[in-house]
Amino acid sequence: MANVEVSLKEAMTSIEGALGVALVDYASGMALGTLGGGKDLDLMVAAAGNTDVIRAKMRTMEMLGIQDEIEDLLITLGSQYHLIRIRRGRSGGGLFLYLVLDRGKSNLAMARHQLNRIEGDLEV
Repeated sequence: MANVEVSLKEAMTSIEGALGVALVDYASGMALGTLGGGKDLDLMVAAAGNTDVIRAKMRTMEMLGIQDEIEDLLITLGSQYHLIRIRRGRSGGGLFLYLVLDRGKSNLAMARHQLNRIEGDLEV
């Protein structure tokens, strides 16, 4: 099991093309930890904004009567991928990992696989 800091570092170093990563509480929209980002990628603003995305999807699923869980969400931009992975497991409720990738330097399938592994090892 890895703590937040270790997990964020692993995401930034082991996932090719990673530009930034955050662990976010979607009940409050607050980031519990961030790594990477920069002047063009404010991870605190992104954490709050993506909280709204998750809440909207959950409301829509509820209105449609879908009895399932969100595994991850992908937002594809011209130059970036934004991957949101909902934390599962015994202590995972209310958290998600948010990963921003350089689209030209990353392998989306491998990034999803690695983020899944990192999420599984994360102990909060």
